[in-house]
Amino acid sequence: MITYDQLFIGGSWTTPSNTTLLDIVSPHDQSVLGRAAQALPADVDRAVAAARKAFDEGPWPRTPPAERIAVIRRLTTLRERHADEIAALISAENGSALWFTKAGQPGLFRQANAYLKAAETFGWEETLTPSDPAAPFRSVVRREAIGVVAAVIPWNSPFSAALAKIIPALLAGNTVVLKVSPENSLSMNLLARLLEQTGLPEGVLSVLPADRETSEHLVRHRDVDKVAFTGSTRAGRRIASLAGAQLKRVSLELGGKSAAVILPDADLGAAIQGLKFGSLLNNGESCIAQTRILAPRTRYEEVVAALKELVESLGVGDPADEATFIGPMVRRDQQQRVLDYIRAGIEEGARLVTGGPEVPAGLEGGFYVTPTLFADVDNSMRIAREEIFGPVLVVIAYDDEDDAVRIANDSEYGLSGGVWSADEAHAMDVARRLRTGTVTVNGAPIGFDGPFGGFKASGLGREYGATGLGTYVEYKTVTLKTER
Repeated sequence: MITYDQLFIGGSWTTPSNTTLLDIVSPHDQSVLGRAAQALPADVDRAVAAARKAFDEGPWPRTPPAERIAVIRRLTTLRERHADEIAALISAENGSALWFTKAGQPGLFRQANAYLKAAETFGWEETLTPSDPAAPFRSVVRREAIGVVAAVIPWNSPFSAALAKIIPALLAGNTVVLKVSPENSLSMNLLARLLEQTGLPEGVLSVLPADRETSEHLVRHRDVDKVAFTGSTRAGRRIASLAGAQLKRVSLELGGKSAAVILPDADLGAAIQGLKFGSLLNNGESCIAQTRILAPRTRYEEVVAALKELVESLGVGDPADEATFIGPMVRRDQQQRVLDYIRAGIEEGARLVTGGPEVPAGLEGGFYVTPTLFADVDNSMRIAREEIFGPVLVVIAYDDEDDAVRIANDSEYGLSGGVWSADEAHAMDVARRLRTGTVTVNGAPIGFDGPFGGFKASGLGREYGATGLGTYVEYKTVTLKTER
């Protein structure tokens, strides 16, 4: 059994305020995977104090960008060496299929590499060409670190979410307190062990598994300059209000209820295969899952039948089994949440095509849900409007292209989406009309060079690449007299 009885604070393993360890439980069979210390507000205070001192007095913000890049490259190399261990831990903690967590490891490299490439050419300091050639001064624009960053991440993709925040924050010269979910205490303490080997100066980074109350203490802390959060829209609103009261910098990557628009000329076989991954990957516990399937009325029953065949073909069971596509939900309350939404869909009058609120036979010992498909869904139903975060799909009919765009955009969210068509140029035209942060055409994967984030209630700010790096800097303009 893995045990972590200390917390990683400011680069050192230290005794926590509360020495009672939390059991980390398998969502597959509720066996104990390990035990780990959990941070309390007093531990947050120590971590923030270390980060504050490291930023105000330490070398990291004043370290040349090339040297900061070298540290992050060491982290990337260390992560690659431990890829199998990382994949196994996340699968065990979250219930994600092991093949999926393994397949995601190269993506972590690409994510980090995009930030590193951006940092190499980033305009840390540049002299502007005056718009008025006769101006008696010139302007130098500097992009400088913000200060102490509180990075708060969810449980569903912990390594990806953590690296998406700590890498650009550190590259920009910030110091970081990373607050992680208790469920991910084992994998995130492994991340702490890797960070320990990178050569980061004292105080620059802490990793704290903690509950929501402790997380709020971190967000409220007067010595935190910026909050970077990924999680639910409800929690994001709370964090935005707390940060706003103190005028902290804040970036939020929040929930989604993304639509996949299947145009009449789409290759249905390719679309269904693509939606297997675009809608149901990671047990459906993904903010970018395209769970609203918009089908032309002329092909509606054809789409429903094809999706029924897909959903019923998905292997459900032990995430370590190679045949598994859908593993358990991460916790019992998440399982019950998804089951409640399935019951709500039935009560609202949607047609239950396959699945339902029964736990799969033989899997009652874990937090399992039967993959479920609803048809005859109106976009006003709860199952079409609220983020379920589980393997539940709804199929909504549309009359024409304008109707499809209207339905897709009729959502408080705007994080992701997809368009399927035999005509890529036409699909691009439709993509331009969707009010969402990312649109995939014919199942193209989401890259890491372009900005990622949401419209509307799906967030504020962007991650990935140069845009994501820019989220962690302040702009300073220095003016100098021009000799004539």
